[in-house]
Amino acid sequence: MLRTIALGCALLFACAAISAQMPSAQKPQKFAKKQIAQGADIFARNCSPCHGAHMDDPNGAFDLRTFPSDQHDRFVNSVTNGKNSMPPWGGLLKPADIEALWAYVIAGEKHTSTKQK
Repeated sequence: MLRTIALGCALLFACAAISAQMPSAQKPQKFAKKQIAQGADIFARNCSPCHGAHMDDPNGAFDLRTFPSDQHDRFVNSVTNGKNSMPPWGGLLKPADIEALWAYVIAGEKHTSTKQK
């Protein structure tokens, strides 16, 4: 019986240690509603012509609804420096603006369906 309790405790501690070592990008991200709304405004002004209003119709651009939530650095680099046919926005957007875009892309409307007609 003592052996079973010791094994259970060891398993519990091992699971806790693994969970604590997970990169924060893999854990669910929480964003303030204000930050998501700011990102939505920036997206509407700067990104929607190519990625579609509310990310609904990317018109050949990357579908941001599928952007991996564990690739924050990739997102920041792509927005800042541009990628493929996307121009760099680093000279126009502040880092806080790019973080707001990140919040919107990851949490804003990622799971909404396309517009009903």
